[in-house]
Amino acid sequence: MKQVQIKLSKDQIQKLLLSGMGFVVLLYVYFSFFLGPLNTSRDSMLAQIEDVQGKIAGSKSELTKTANLEKQALAATTRFAALKALSPEGAPIAWFPPRIRAFFASQEIDKASARMEGNTPFKEKDLEGWTRYNWVIDVPQADFSTLGKAIAGLENAEPLLSINRINIKALPEDPQFQQILLNATTAMVKR
Repeated sequence: MKQVQIKLSKDQIQKLLLSGMGFVVLLYVYFSFFLGPLNTSRDSMLAQIEDVQGKIAGSKSELTKTANLEKQALAATTRFAALKALSPEGAPIAWFPPRIRAFFASQEIDKASARMEGNTPFKEKDLEGWTRYNWVIDVPQADFSTLGKAIAGLENAEPLLSINRINIKALPEDPQFQQILLNATTAMVKR
């Protein structure tokens, strides 16, 4: 093979050197002034995207919590309206004793009566529209099993009523029957 030698003139060498330096300067300008700011901008955008994605994830969990709170609020509002509806219009002394007599009569216990011992407002701020009424329910004669079923049924039928104390005495003339005094408390809406 023959080697070809290229002879360059001084003028051509200067042009090549200037072209090389121009190319290096062009690369420097490209990477420093065009590509560098683009990379910086890309990095800052990626950081902003990660930040926004974190906020979106937090918002999704907040939306879930909000939906659960809305369901709970709806259930609580419905329950509150149902409980409020259990307090009929008028003074409790007028409608509560007949309701108790009717309930015990449906349980085959005759002659039950109720009398109010007193009432006090609730101290809790959330219950300031409600009043606590204390009642004495007198059942002069009932057998033990019928009474037990009736008491369980009473607390299930009247969700705002709680029995605080039960006093049972055997009747001397008929020991299979007992005389019962129930101390109960009801919560009713102030009217």
